[in-house]
Formats: sequence, C-alpha cells, structure tokens
Amino acid sequence: MIELEFGAADLAGLRFAHSPMAEVVASAFALRGDGWPYGSWRAGVTPMLHRWPVLRAVLLGPHGYAPDFLTPVPRSPRPTLDEELAVVAATPPETVVAQVTAGWPGSAPPVIVDFERDPRTSVGLLCSEIRAYFAAAVAPLWPRLRSSAEAEIAARARAATERGARMLVDNLHPRLGWDGSVLHIRYPHKHGRWGLAGRGLTLLPTGFAGDEIYALRESPRGDALWYAPRGHGNLWSPAPEPSATLSGLLGPTRAAVLTLLAVPHSTGQVAERLGLAAGTASHHLTTLRDARLAAAVRDGRRLLYQRTALGDELARG
Repeated sequence: MIELEFGAADLAGLRFAHSPMAEVVASAFALRGDGWPYGSWRAGVTPMLHRWPVLRAVLLGPHGYAPDFLTPVPRSPRPTLDEELAVVAATPPETVVAQVTAGWPGSAPPVIVDFERDPRTSVGLLCSEIRAYFAAAVAPLWPRLRSSAEAEIAARARAATERGARMLVDNLHPRLGWDGSVLHIRYPHKHGRWGLAGRGLTLLPTGFAGDEIYALRESPRGDALWYAPRGHGNLWSPAPEPSATLSGLLGPTRAAVLTLLAVPHSTGQVAERLGLAAGTASHHLTTLRDARLAAAVRDGRRLLYQRTALGDELARG
C-alpha cells in the first residue's frame, strides 16, 4: 500500500481534469490484457497496430512501461490532444532518451535505438503515430469518455459543495481509501509513504484505466492519479437491459433510459442508443430529472444526464 499524505493546502489545491494522453496511454495498457470490458474494442484495434511501429515499441514494450513524458499533467481541465502533444514534443531530449530506453533494458529494436540517435525526429514520428492511433482507436469513444469524465468531475464538485472538501477524494475508487489526511492507494506489491510537498495533485478520471490506479509523481507539472470514473464499464457495453421490476414500475422505455444513465448521456446519445425520437428521449429525461432520479450537468452547449444516488438505488433494486 502507498500512503499519500495531504496537508490542508494540498486538499484545497486539488484539481480535476480529463486528459486525451492519459486515455491514449491507459488504452495501450488495456491492449495488453484479455479481460472485460475491452474485448470487442481490443479485437478491432489490435489488427491495426502494425501501422504504428514507433508507438507500439514505446508503449507496448516487453515490460509494460510507459514514459512519463507522454502524460503531462494538464494545466486546464479540458486539454485537447494537440495541446498535450505540443507539451510532449517540447520534452528535453535527454529526458526523452532516458525514459524511452528505460522500457528496453538490454537489446532494443531499431525504432528505440533511433531515439538515442535523433530524439527530436523520433518524438515527431511518435506524435504523428499517436494522432493516427487516437483517430482510429480512441476518437470513436471520445464523446462517451469525455462525457463520463465531465460527469464525474461535476458530481465530485457538487458533493464537495454540499458535504465538504473531503468528498473530492472520499470513495473515489475501490483501490483508494481516505482517512481525512492520507489517501491510501491499495497497490498489492508497492509500499511507501509519499508527501505532496506543495506540488499539487491532479485527479484524472480516465475511462481506459479500468480497475487500475496509475500514479505520476514528481513531474514538472505536479503529481497526478488516473482512475476510472463511476460506471466506466458501460462505456463499452451495448445499452443495458432494465430489470423487470424497474420496467413494471416506470414502464419499459423510461426504465431503459434510467438504466442507461449509469453513465452520463446527452439527449441525442440516449435517442441513438435506444432508438428513440429526440423528443421522446427528452420527455423521459425531463420526467426522470423532475423526479430527482437523474441530474443534468451542462457541458458546453449540451446537457448531460446521469442517475442521482436515488436513481442508482432504484435501478439496483
């Protein structure tokens, strides 16, 4: 177990953000596994990996290692991929070489050796491949990933406003525990006690993180933790079926809408996933909101709907 110590200033300075590069790197980790919920996504992406030899060597090497410079801690809550890749491309060459080669102790393939010879050119190639990989593997899921992260951040902020700042980290993830001054990270094979020492901590809800917690420490932009937002498994699943009990209580269509809202959806997304007219989806969402079974959070020009705690309890029952 890792213990992460918080001072009062550390808790006050806690930030949330959603990072495209965190999703890219976490998705590379997901490609290594063979379990739920990434099976169908993995089956579609794996045959394309030959297109991106530099990315494959850097992120899918023999030891499951990812260079820290690929996941810069965001300065803003909603960085774009291009903004983050600009930071990646500006990484000092000596840092690039040290971190990339650390994933290949011993014999390395030519694309890794090229980083030692010409790190700037190699980083440029890597950034180009990341853009192509993102377009093929992550962009189709991006609206759901972003919506899920936005809803997580909004829910945390709302809970902190209503019940105090500790709600920013309380019950954040099954592998995280909070005792009021220390955040316990339940790693089975890692032990230690870390202090933030005023560096700041950014929490990054990351759909591809799954059951894992990923920590980035002592980076030039502060520390960060990646974790999966609530309901992340539904990002990859077909629309879930409501229970017979819930359908009998609310009617089959409204029950299906409430069941779907385990993950945040816009009106258009609800209509698309359930095959409803936009007006019908809007009517059911408004009814669920008026009944306090769902809440709406603004995301730019659209509203995202997600179940409330009362809605969760009813859907589970």
